Amino acid sequence: MASVFTMIINGDLPGTFIWQDDRCVVFMSINPIERGHALVVPKDEIDQWIDVPSDLREHLFEVAHKVAKAQKRAFDCTRVGMVIAGFEVPHTHIHLIPANTMSDMDFSRAATSVEIADLEAAAASIKSALVE
Repeated sequence: MASVFTMIINGDLPGTFIWQDDRCVVFMSINPIERGHALVVPKDEIDQWIDVPSDLREHLFEVAHKVAKAQKRAFDCTRVGMVIAGFEVPHTHIHLIPANTMSDMDFSRAATSVEIADLEAAAASIKSALVE
């Protein structure tokens, strides 16, 4: 069965996308820890990040780097934290979380619901900053 991320990538479930190329996508987390929390996800369903081929891993980190720089500009945060936890969905994904303190990286603070308009506004801010 396809992962929830594959269903989002294929358009079977809604997603608020920031980036799409032939190898990966970036979309907003529906359980954000902080405003602007995004996920970098390879199109290939690979459960654990340690199994990602080196060329794809390099691509994911390059995309994460570009998006994180845009998040930093868009949300004027001190840092953009990166977490690869891998427990929530069996499909490799990199969390990019705008943060000003370490507590901004606390997954226990993740929202249980968020308005689509809020996700779209955060995505628009990041996309605008990507163009800069």
